[in-house]
Order: sequence, then structure tokens, then C-alpha cells
Amino acid sequence: MHGGDEVVTAPAGPPQPLDWKFSQVFGERTAGEEVQEVDIISAIEFDKTGDHLATGDRGGRVVLFERTDTKDHGVSRRDLERMDYLISRHPEFRYKTEFQSHEPEFDYLKSLEIEEKINKIRWCQTANSALFLLSTNDKTIKFWKVQEKKVKKISDMNLDPSKAVGNGSIASSSNSSSPKPCLANGSSLGGSYNYLSHDFSFPPGGLPSLHLPVVTSQETNLVARCRRVYGHAHDYHINSISNNSDGETFISADDLRINLWNLEISNQSFNIVDVKPANMEDLTEVITSAEFHPTHCNMLAYSSSKGSIRLIDLRQSALCDSHAKLFEEPEAPGSRSFFTEIIASISDIKFAKDGRYILSRDYMTLKLWDINMDSGPVATFQVHEYLRPKLCDLYENDSIFDKFECCLSGDGLRVATGSYSNLFRVFGCAPGSTEATTLEASKNPMRRQVQTPSRPSRPLSSITRVVRRGTETPGVDANGNSFDFTTKLLHLAWHPTENSIACAAANSLYMYYA
Repeated sequence: MHGGDEVVTAPAGPPQPLDWKFSQVFGERTAGEEVQEVDIISAIEFDKTGDHLATGDRGGRVVLFERTDTKDHGVSRRDLERMDYLISRHPEFRYKTEFQSHEPEFDYLKSLEIEEKINKIRWCQTANSALFLLSTNDKTIKFWKVQEKKVKKISDMNLDPSKAVGNGSIASSSNSSSPKPCLANGSSLGGSYNYLSHDFSFPPGGLPSLHLPVVTSQETNLVARCRRVYGHAHDYHINSISNNSDGETFISADDLRINLWNLEISNQSFNIVDVKPANMEDLTEVITSAEFHPTHCNMLAYSSSKGSIRLIDLRQSALCDSHAKLFEEPEAPGSRSFFTEIIASISDIKFAKDGRYILSRDYMTLKLWDINMDSGPVATFQVHEYLRPKLCDLYENDSIFDKFECCLSGDGLRVATGSYSNLFRVFGCAPGSTEATTLEASKNPMRRQVQTPSRPSRPLSSITRVVRRGTETPGVDANGNSFDFTTKLLHLAWHPTENSIACAAANSLYMYYA
């Protein structure tokens, strides 16, 4: 503008859809390779910094990865910027270490086999460059410390190595036929002290030139140590663990109870939620997921199999059976069917980074809730609406009970969740956004790109019209949608500060960035 005219900026619209690219894959399968059950990934979690990533599998192992692209190789970031050096923000991780977290057990009192599968992993606060994390299977939670330990290497003495044995004694001295010399007190000078043996080879120049062993190098090895075991507190299978923002406590949830633990105390926990009825025949819903508020240490939310989310405040009561807020969507009249209750069950909930919103995933949809508005979700995203006519088949093969996880971006502008055929969806949740991207967990994530509307308000005819433009891939229906229920993407995590997603397809860990 010229003169004194003011520059009027147009109001910023919704962010542009992200262009997702393949970054890395760990544990990639070759064509036709059979996947071992124990290698299937069952949990994924970034730490708060995003510099470390942990995965757990059905074999009870925890594998840690660390970020490598943020290291400047001895050059300060300021120097790089001064040199106009283009700093790549492409996240890259490398394998760090792995350890066996859980072993299969057997409960003799209940004649129950407890599998070693890792259900959840949660990172704890770091201290003294050591990493701390919680991992749980169906019954037992463990607190792990992963730390670098220095292993010292000692240099050899300058003796003839062919005549030296492990402890430094002379090999031939014990076989010497000469009589052992005696010391003044009558004790024999044998073994390693037999320096008078004729086989002993003195270094040139005599004893003064003998080199004593010194520490030549210190290799660092990563050691994982189980610091505490929190057991015998759950009668039912643990589905969630969540750290408190106070850094001292965490919760664990099973089907009917939520327990509060102190990280330092493994033999005692407090039961804060108990939905078990006096008569189990009166049981109508179970707890499916629970999570602490990211900043308020007194607040937590838990979801149920009836599709509701309860927000509770630990300041109100020691036993929080009465909730502070209840979030549920009223059932549309005339929409009830045999499958209504099953698909309404919430499989996962996540707080947004600022704690203002809660994201929930049920079988068919993602819902975003404002904790200040309990009349209904502020946004609903259809994940795989084309499966609705197939619910009967999904019930027959038990796929309808699959538990898909969900995640939010660090800036709160997007949400993501998995589907079948190793697909996952990314939706924009900013006001006015129509972003709805379908990606495949493979080296070519856009291969099965199908832009389907994210809002349920669109008529079904428009979904068909848009989707039909998808490529005709073998094994898909007329609308370009796959029905491969054997390959499912249940677990994924969004990097806390960048647009980067890690997701698990069977035993492979795929990473993408935008």
C-alpha cells in the first residue's frame, strides 16, 4: 500500500492439508514372509520431547528408538544458521536398545494364563540422562530405568601373551618341576608369585620397564533395569496406564476399577473408581480407557463401553464414582440396531496437549469433545463409513471388537486414527477445515489415497461420488474401499511437536512426516 493506507490482512483460513511422505520403516517384511505372533507391535509411544520412541510387542519386549537428525555433529545451531545452512526437519530415528519387559505367567489360583503382550507404554520424567518408562501387560505394571553404563577396557601388560593366563599368572609356572621357593614365614611362593620359574620371560630392560595395566577405553552399553513391579492390584485385564503431571503418581485401569499409584511405592495403591455392581448380572458397562489431564494433576477422564466419557476431579472425593462431567452423544431416534451398542464402545481417549479437548475413538468414528461443553462433540469424523453395511460380517469374524487407538497433533489442528488394510486417516479439526486424508502404512503412503468427506453431515451420495474416482485396486469394492480385515492398523502415535506419525502394521513400524 502507498501513502498512509493501512494494510488490511484477510482473516486466516483453515490450514492447508498436509502432504505426507514416507520417512522410515523398521522391521519391514519381505514379500511372502510370515509374521510371527510374538513380533506383532501392540503399543507405541513418543516421549514428551519427541526424541525417543518406544514400542511394545506381543512377545513382551520393549524396543526403544532415538532421534538422530536433531544432533548437529559438533556444530552449534547458531553457527549453522549463520552459514545459511538449511536445517532439515525430516525426523529420523535409529534403533537404540530393547529389553524383555514381561514374561508369560500362570495364575494358579484362577487357573489363568497371563500372556506377556505389552498393552501400554508410558514415558516418565527423565533424570540424570537416564530414561524411565512404565510398561504393562494384562496384570502387572513395571517401572523401567534405561541408562548408559560405562564398561572399562584394560590394556595388557607387556609380557609374552602365550605364557600368560587370564588372571595374569604364568601358565608354565604351575607345571614347573623345580622345588617351590619358600618365604621367610615358611609359606610357599607358587602359582602367580613364582617369578623365579625358568620359563618366565622378563621384558627387555628388566622389571622397571614392565607396563602395568591401564584403562585404555570406556565403552558405553545401554542397560535396562526393572526398578519396581506394581502387581496384584487388578482382577481384570489392565487396559490403560497414564502418568500424572505431578511426576509422582500414575493410574492404571481395568474393566471395572481405576487405581492410583505412587511411582515410589509398589505394594500399595488407592482405588479411586469402582463401577463393579453388587450383583454382576446388573453390569451394563465397563471402563475401556483412562487418562490423566496433561496439566491439572487432580483431573482425569475415563471412557466406557456405552460410548460415554466421564471427567472426574480427585479433589471432590477420595472415591470418584460420581463424575464431575459426563460427555455422551444422544442416540438419533430410529437409528438403533443390533450393533448400536457394540460400535458405540469407545476404544481409546486422548487429551489434547492444552487439556481443553478430548479425542475419542469408537468403532466407526472419531469424536472431538470440548471439556467445557458436555452437550455433544464439537466435531465427528467418519473413519470407515463404507463398512456400515458390512457390520454383520465384522461381527461374525470378531473384527467389530477391534480396539483402534487415536492421537492428536501437538498443535491440536489435526487428529489421526487407524483402519483396516493397514490404512490410517488424518483429519483437520480446525474451524472450516475439510482435510480428510487416507494413507497406507507402506513405503508409498499415498498409493491408496481416497479423499472421503470427514463430516457426517454430507449426504451418502456425495461420498460415493468422490470415492468412485479412486484407483481401481485389486481386492477393493466398487467404491475403491478395501475389505481386508486381517491387516489392521490399531496403534499409532503423533510426534509431540512436529507433523510426524509413527504407526504399526503387524511387526513393522512405519514413520511418516509432512
